[in-house]
Amino acid sequence: MTATQSIVIVGAGVFGLTAALELRERRWRVTVLDPGPVPTPAAASTDISKVVRMDYGADELWTELGRKSLERWPGWTRESGQPLFHNDGFLVLSRAPMQPGGFEFESFNLLTAQGEKLEQLNSRSLAARFPAWASEHYPDGYLNPTGGWAESGKVVAWLVRKARRDGVEVFEHCAFAQFLEDGSRVVGVQAKDGREFRADLTLLATGAWTPTLLPELSDVMWATGQPVLHFRVANPAEWQAPRFPVWAADIGRTGWYGFPALADGTLKVANHGPGRRVQPDAPREVSPDDEPRFRAFLSDTFPALADAPLIGTRLCLYCDTFDGNFWLDHHRQRPGLFVAAGDSGHAFKFAPVLGELIADAVERIPGLAHDRFKWRERKFVSGEGARAK
Repeated sequence: MTATQSIVIVGAGVFGLTAALELRERRWRVTVLDPGPVPTPAAASTDISKVVRMDYGADELWTELGRKSLERWPGWTRESGQPLFHNDGFLVLSRAPMQPGGFEFESFNLLTAQGEKLEQLNSRSLAARFPAWASEHYPDGYLNPTGGWAESGKVVAWLVRKARRDGVEVFEHCAFAQFLEDGSRVVGVQAKDGREFRADLTLLATGAWTPTLLPELSDVMWATGQPVLHFRVANPAEWQAPRFPVWAADIGRTGWYGFPALADGTLKVANHGPGRRVQPDAPREVSPDDEPRFRAFLSDTFPALADAPLIGTRLCLYCDTFDGNFWLDHHRQRPGLFVAAGDSGHAFKFAPVLGELIADAVERIPGLAHDRFKWRERKFVSGEGARAK
């Protein structure tokens, strides 16, 4: 690779910006385009919080990537001078005794075997340590003291400032219109305002819009909408760590997870599940039955929140792949084009290592991670789609 190689990256979310920073470090000439301001309000990366954890069942690759990310998040906080990451711990609970094969059991088993100091909990110890919980419903689980949450929107804002400082050209309010092509080769992109951006390589980091822009991938990835609700608590300190860290409530079966309250009392609760297929430019509204469903969960798990005022909703868009793994590879039929997509609802936590993963794939550096994330055929198997995020 020479110092003259150039790349244009479409999309300034966590995939695009981390790739831009790493490739610039490797002496690429990097240009980034985004249709909105950065952070873009519609992007999945733009939010008040994202979970950061290493707990991934029995999956050793995701666990190791999570551990590496957690090692690097504090450095980003120090470098930025902002509290981008909060190492508040991660509370993982089960509505029945943890069993082999379950997300909670396999996470606990693998992490303990790897030397992580986890604290196993039962209903009695849960009630003593974390009184907000209806402890009688959660007889088993654990606290991982290494984990927490990132202020995701602020992270993106810092990444774009860092990218510009490091010599990346960033064009905001610059919407993609079409690829520039020379025969079958992609040689850049044209923006909707007519500007052309030519480069040796074009990297598409467009999140939920990817299968729309590349319909040939619509059989292996698609956009889904997942509900996120924000409630208001009157006494924020009682809903913050250490009394109330990031949590997962029988997530392998129910999908429920959430966060400590912010200083203004905003408390975020979300549900990770199959979601519903969406068109990414369509109006984003949660389903009318989401609030009753969320309130039923709150009433059962956090009784004091049963009547908490609802102050906001968000339909978070995923770019789901058929197997829940990222998609980081050169396009098989269109030379000059690279695809960095497939967040599958769990990419942001890996931000400190994501740029390195993408750049290695761009430069065709082999590795176990790339074997997992490379271009692949969809295999239809029993139970397809089941995954822990």
